[in-house]
Amino acid sequence: MNNHLIYGDNHDVLVSLESNNEIHGKVRLVYIDPPYGTKQDFTFSGDRFATISRVNGGKVAYQDTLTGEDYLKFLSGRLIRIREIMADDGVIYLHIDSKTGHYVKVLMDKIFGQNNFINDITRIKCNPKNFSRKGFGNIKDMVLLYSKSNNYLWNDARQKIEIGDNDRRFRSTDKDGRKYTTTPLHAPGETTNGATGKRWKGKLPPAGRHWRYAPSTLDDLNERGVIEWSSTGNPRKKIYAEDVMKSGVKLQDVWVYKDPQNPTYPTEKNLDMLKMIISTSSNVGDVVLDAFCGSGSTLFAAQELRRSWIGIDSSKQAIAICKKRLSNFEYSEIRDRKERHESLVIQHFKLSYV
Repeated sequence: MNNHLIYGDNHDVLVSLESNNEIHGKVRLVYIDPPYGTKQDFTFSGDRFATISRVNGGKVAYQDTLTGEDYLKFLSGRLIRIREIMADDGVIYLHIDSKTGHYVKVLMDKIFGQNNFINDITRIKCNPKNFSRKGFGNIKDMVLLYSKSNNYLWNDARQKIEIGDNDRRFRSTDKDGRKYTTTPLHAPGETTNGATGKRWKGKLPPAGRHWRYAPSTLDDLNERGVIEWSSTGNPRKKIYAEDVMKSGVKLQDVWVYKDPQNPTYPTEKNLDMLKMIISTSSNVGDVVLDAFCGSGSTLFAAQELRRSWIGIDSSKQAIAICKKRLSNFEYSEIRDRKERHESLVIQHFKLSYV
């Protein structure tokens, strides 16, 4: 599929994409970072064309003025259209701030279904602040993750362990010089019926807990030397640093992906975060959509990871920045054309792979 960078109102563009057989039902991953209802104009200065910010003067790049019910109505129409063009095994990540996010979650429950809610992710966006206002510092925003169905694509996200973390986490060394740590062999929840509630090596699990494994599996682990016994006879499972270093640890629902220090756009997000999202929820060649593409970070990440992409924005300045960033890649063909859909004029910039 060709890549599409589209200038126009994203609601109208999404309506037009519903009739495009190349796209309808093919979008595997959606990432959107819609306006937050800040009541602000975002402007750019002629002498700093590549940077858009909330400065006085200059030309308006886009306006973030809708709030309350008007904002939710605005977002609802777009989410409904997005769901229509998503693949059945597709997912959507919606990035939002904590002031609005709870209302947006209720909206997404209605459109995508509560049973298709996957995660409410906290994203640490900056270093601690020293505001004088009453209240705690604000260093986070949120990402809501939903699927279109319960059969969604998922490539398990793993986080690498840094060498310093390795030394702190794995303090023990076995007779072969391998570093390891240990974890309990029991888990919360008491059971009296299953095998995991029975005695093993003459020991019952602690009150209110059960063995993580059946006795037969515990025997096997013990024979392989994977269980360490304390001086008081307490068994714990060994976790070796080399195994964790190879596979990493499962990424949790608190992310530390801070905003860029020198963004080209006021809402520009961390490129590593976007690459992680794309790697987790799509495969090579899949279609990625960003309907509020801004400076094009999602498109840039998708291109680097060999995904097809669709970017939409209603700001000419944002589109110009996208084109400039994406010009770093080589294309066999770039087509710039306008299409008319009733009273709507949509400007396409079609970019084909080399």
